[in-house]
Amino acid sequence: MPEELPPPPLRTWTNMNRLIRAGAKFRHDLYLGYGLAVMSFAAALLLRRELSDILPPGFPYLTFFPAVIVTTFFAGLWPGLLCAVLSGLASWYFFIPPFDSFGIDTASAITLGFYVFIVTVDITLIHLMHSAADELRDEKRVTEALYDQQRTMFQELQHRVANNMAFVAALLHLQKRKVTADPASAGSALDEAQSRIETMSRIHRRLYDPASLDLPVAQYFQEICSDLLQATGARNIVCLVNMPAITLDIARLTTLSLLVTELVTNSLKHAFSDNGGTITLELEQPDSAHLTLTVSDNGRGLPQGEDATNSKGLGTHIVQSLAAQLGGEIKAIANPGSGAAWRVEFAV
Repeated sequence: MPEELPPPPLRTWTNMNRLIRAGAKFRHDLYLGYGLAVMSFAAALLLRRELSDILPPGFPYLTFFPAVIVTTFFAGLWPGLLCAVLSGLASWYFFIPPFDSFGIDTASAITLGFYVFIVTVDITLIHLMHSAADELRDEKRVTEALYDQQRTMFQELQHRVANNMAFVAALLHLQKRKVTADPASAGSALDEAQSRIETMSRIHRRLYDPASLDLPVAQYFQEICSDLLQATGARNIVCLVNMPAITLDIARLTTLSLLVTELVTNSLKHAFSDNGGTITLELEQPDSAHLTLTVSDNGRGLPQGEDATNSKGLGTHIVQSLAAQLGGEIKAIANPGSGAAWRVEFAV
C-alpha cells in the first residue's frame, strides 16, 4: 500500500522547516551569514547591470528584492538588513535618476520609500517565521524530554508496584508467622501491617508527585519525617535532617524512603518516654563511590549486649531487606543511656 502523503499545507510547512534547518549554519555562523549577504548583493547588482539594456525604466529593485529575501531566509535578521542596505544604496546610486549619484528629488524619495517599506515587511515576516520555528523546535525538545521522563517514571512505577506487592506479601507472611505463634496477637499484627502499608502508600504519593522530584533530598526527607510524626501523633519529638545537595534516582530514593520510614517509626515507638527527644537523619559521602545513611535518636538506647541486627523481629527483617536492595548492610550502633543509631552504607 503506497505511503499516504500529508495534506498540501502541512507538506509545505514541513518543506519550509527543512529549508530553515538547512540554512541554520548560516544563521549560527557570522562569517557565513554576512558572507552570504555580500555575495547575494553582489550577484543581484551584477545581474541588474546586465539587465539594464533589456528592462524598461522603473525597475531599480527587480533583482535586489530576491537577494534580500534569500539572505534573510537563510542567514537571519542582521545579514538580511546588511543586504537590504547595500542593495538600497546601489539602486539609489546606479538605477534611480539622477544616475551615478545620491541625488534625491520627490520621485526618487517616493521610490526609496517604497523600497524601504517592502524590504522592511519582507525582513520582518521572515524574522517572525524564524522566531516561530525556533519556538516550535524548543517546544518539541521540551515535549520529547517530558515524554522520556514520563515513560521512565511509568516503567519505574510498574517495577516499583511489582516490588511493593512482593513486599506486602512478605510482610503478611511474617505477620502470619507471628499470629501462628501467638494467636492472641492477631489484632495487633493486622494493625501493624495496616500501618506499614498506609505509610508506604503515603510515601509513594509523595515520591511520584512531580513537585516532590524537584525537592532537595534534605527537604524531601524532612517532609517524610513530618508525615510520620503527624501520623503517629508523636509529641515533643523533633526530627533533624542533615543531607548534602545530591540527586538520587527514583528507585534508590524509594528504597531509601522506606528504610528511613521504618527506622524513624521504630524510634518513635520504642526510643522515647513522655519527655520526647530528637531523631537525626544524616547522609554523608565518605568517598566518591559510596553514601552512608545514619538514623539516630537520643532516646533510651538499645539494651546492653543485645545485637539488634540479629533480632528476629519484623522491623529488623524489613530494614535488612531494604538495605540489601540498596546493595548495603544495616548495622545497629548501641549506646545505652545515650540513644541508638542505625547505619547503612551503599554505592552511589
